[in-house]
Amino acid sequence: MNTSKSNNLTNNDILRRLRYTFELSDDQMIKVFALADKEVTRAEISEWLKKDDAPDYKPIYDIDLAIFLTGFINLKRGKKEGEQPKPEKKLNNNIIFRKLKIALAFKDDDIIEVLQLVDFKIGKTELSAFFRNPTQNQYRPCKDQILRNFIHGIQVKFRNDASEDLNE
Repeated sequence: MNTSKSNNLTNNDILRRLRYTFELSDDQMIKVFALADKEVTRAEISEWLKKDDAPDYKPIYDIDLAIFLTGFINLKRGKKEGEQPKPEKKLNNNIIFRKLKIALAFKDDDIIEVLQLVDFKIGKTELSAFFRNPTQNQYRPCKDQILRNFIHGIQVKFRNDASEDLNE
């Protein structure tokens, strides 16, 4: 996943949407990173959450978003004993989707239900292809549209005012 400006879902978009959906304060965001053994500053959080055209905007790179998602899993599911998993240096939509599925303890039916909240239909077979090993024939890359709809569906499920514009 890249961090450049375009119609693609960026790492910064994902971070902003998760913060908004779960109403995470700066302190809570710092805590989520800490749960994955990474120290970040309030200034870094602020720069990552800025609009893409803001002068002090900074892209959040794959490794840092991977750390955040691991911390989010730890926040939602509890931190496992021992050493934390090594963060991925390169993320793709499939990895992000899987980490969110784990953090929210979602089963396939939960994901299908969340996607239906935003009028997006998907079958279990198609869905399971996103969570397979990339070396398997049945593996399919998760497109931005599917991840975007999933994150939007999570918003609808967890927020009452999910229709608000995320870019405010």
